Amino acid sequence: MQLFVDKLTNVDFSYLDPQRGLVGETWLASALLDGGLDEASMIWDFGVVKKVLRTWLDDELDHRLLVPVQSPLLSYEINGDRINLSWQFAGDELTMEAPLEAVALVDSDEISAEKVASWSISRLADFFPQNLEQLALTFEPEEISCAYYHYSHGLKKHDGNCQRIAHGHRSRIEIRKDNERDQWLESSWADRWADIYLASTEDLEGETDSERPAYHFAYDAPQGHFKLTMPQRVCYLMESDTTVECIAQHIAETLKKDFSANTITVKAFEGLHKGAIFSA
Repeated sequence: MQLFVDKLTNVDFSYLDPQRGLVGETWLASALLDGGLDEASMIWDFGVVKKVLRTWLDDELDHRLLVPVQSPLLSYEINGDRINLSWQFAGDELTMEAPLEAVALVDSDEISAEKVASWSISRLADFFPQNLEQLALTFEPEEISCAYYHYSHGLKKHDGNCQRIAHGHRSRIEIRKDNERDQWLESSWADRWADIYLASTEDLEGETDSERPAYHFAYDAPQGHFKLTMPQRVCYLMESDTTVECIAQHIAETLKKDFSANTITVKAFEGLHKGAIFSA
């Protein structure tokens, strides 16, 4: 007997990739459960399934940096409740110092939907009822037919997990010029921000001027002190915070400089089904 829960929830996070570096991502999670029936003629009560799986995914994956601890490109050290890590990618280096709760240490040599699902299932085993024989988790991105981009950021003023300096999203973007969708502008902006790290200038602690220049970001937030060094080529600095509200406003006002006679409206998404709209 099998029980299924399609599109149970979604997780927004960033992960380390050997070529792309720091990648913001959004996955939809679905579950398939095999097992016998209990005394209530159920494999597992839907309410309990949703609560257990959603809670675990929210606590252990959502708004974290997923780190493949078996990768030779990674070096890291844990000191108490903090982690220092270095990631080598495409001739560059990323370094981060943060509270340990800001990362998920995935026992794998790479981050993929399949390997994260396998790791998650192994961690969830203790929550299974006796009659549950097997749990299958699948992660998949939203089907998007228009322009989108992957971005990572951190919101130090946020009381929740958005304050973590390296979490991200896979997000659509819609741009209207005088109420008409402009797919060329959408694609141009998505290409500009492919695998980008969005940062506030007030979080810029310094920069390295070398053959491969880097930015050094740092801030204090309710969860602790965060530091991140990123190659300049994958960063985009904003004079504001990097909330989705500020992102929508920034894109609209930037485009308005080139299209002063037109009304520019930007609908910026933050992951799935949510975001902000701003017109200039």
